[in-house]
Amino acid sequence: MQNKPGNHQKGHRDRLKARFRKGGVDALADYELLELVLMSAIPRRDVKPLAKTLIAEFGSYAEAISAAPERLMEISGIGENVVTNLKLVEASAQKLAQGIIMEKPVLSNWQALNNYCTSQMAYKKNEQFRVLFLDRQNRLIGDEKMQEGTIDHTPVYPREIIKRTLELGSTAIILVHNHPSGNPTPSREDIEMTNKIQEAGKQLGVLLHDHLIISKGGHSSFKMMELI
Repeated sequence: MQNKPGNHQKGHRDRLKARFRKGGVDALADYELLELVLMSAIPRRDVKPLAKTLIAEFGSYAEAISAAPERLMEISGIGENVVTNLKLVEASAQKLAQGIIMEKPVLSNWQALNNYCTSQMAYKKNEQFRVLFLDRQNRLIGDEKMQEGTIDHTPVYPREIIKRTLELGSTAIILVHNHPSGNPTPSREDIEMTNKIQEAGKQLGVLLHDHLIISKGGHSSFKMMELI
């Protein structure tokens, strides 16, 4: 049976919490923020070494939080409680970002849209292709993952995308996919596929607003790059 944390450890935890309450996320290093998350899952142990191990293994706070459960379980000292806590933080961040843009005009808050897409896709290990469905007021009425592929390829079917758009009563769409490599530069295949979807949409009155490529190294916009 584990002992309760000693006075030194309790004092460390209290000081860390106080710094967070006073200065927010900017007052803490990545591993210290991760410590706070781990404390509730492991209340009777010094979690600083584990927090530093996670940062070293995955590269950053965001990548540690977003890591697949099976990868997390490979780390010594991590059990189901820790994985649950980390996945809860990830889900909370995604839900918060979604709540800011859902059923609101997304074209007037492009940063919030990028934040949402980043929280959903930037740290995925395989490519995903999502479609954001908008109504006539450009409010977001749906976000669906259409396909998931390998580390560098996702099959995309323009006809299925336009069909789903019409089923939802959407009049405009934003395409989003991720590049696990970290480089958000569009490939030739990305450009060709986007053109096919744009042409298919035009025939049925569906407007393509943009195609965003999301990665942990940043994002790119076909609209901003004048590719559509």
